[in-house]
Amino acid sequence: MNFFIGFLIALAVGLTGIGGGSFTVPALVLIVGLTAGEAVGTAFVFAGVLRLIAAPFYLIGKNFHARYLWLLLLGAVPGLLLGTFVLHFLGNQGGNPVVIILLGIMLALTSSVTFVPRAQNPGFAQKNSRWLPWLALPIGVEYGFSSAGAGALGSVLLLNYSEITTPQVVGTDLVFGLVLAAIGGAFHWKFGAINSAVLLQLLGGGVPGVVLGCALARHVPARKLRLAVAMIAILAGAQLVWHGTYALLSNHAPSIAKVMARLQLGR
Repeated sequence: MNFFIGFLIALAVGLTGIGGGSFTVPALVLIVGLTAGEAVGTAFVFAGVLRLIAAPFYLIGKNFHARYLWLLLLGAVPGLLLGTFVLHFLGNQGGNPVVIILLGIMLALTSSVTFVPRAQNPGFAQKNSRWLPWLALPIGVEYGFSSAGAGALGSVLLLNYSEITTPQVVGTDLVFGLVLAAIGGAFHWKFGAINSAVLLQLLGGGVPGVVLGCALARHVPARKLRLAVAMIAILAGAQLVWHGTYALLSNHAPSIAKVMARLQLGR
């Protein structure tokens, strides 16, 4: 099962550059049964390795935008460090249901902009590049806290509010996510919040999956790739909302049971 999960997630990462943390964390918590802290740390390293393999496919073809990448990292790296230390301070409770639900809603709504041309502004980044670090700051904080959403949010931002091509968006986002995963993964490894056995099983399916995804991406038309990125991001957002809601109800299940028991006794 872990091999299959790793393969499917890696295929999405190689094809679109997103899906590493958004899909991995819920899968590790709900299917594999890891704690929130272990899931976040394991997803960090897994996503980092996938992007390390995928990035050269896009860098060799010069499908990335160096300036936008630097501006995004300028804001996201400090946010990542802040989010990681907050996660550690709270005892690795990165799977806070409310945070996950809010992230999922934000991710689904922002990704929907791809299907609303009037809401897009391709010239925004070129004319207002000074805002990119500030827009990337909360992405970094959220990524450090939950290991989800950075790739999808970065892709959505560049797809709808920059002038660069879809392959450049995917390449820029892959390197962006690679740097964040490398830094975040190092801190999580230091904190010991990684399940090595599960990580190796995920990579067993993930390595061939990401290579296949990168190979297929070359044969996918830019418009279809753009729509695929948006659909995967929306799906990731919906999945995060479901995961957060499930966790929230599970956490409050004892309290709900007590209330129901009292009501039955009252009858």
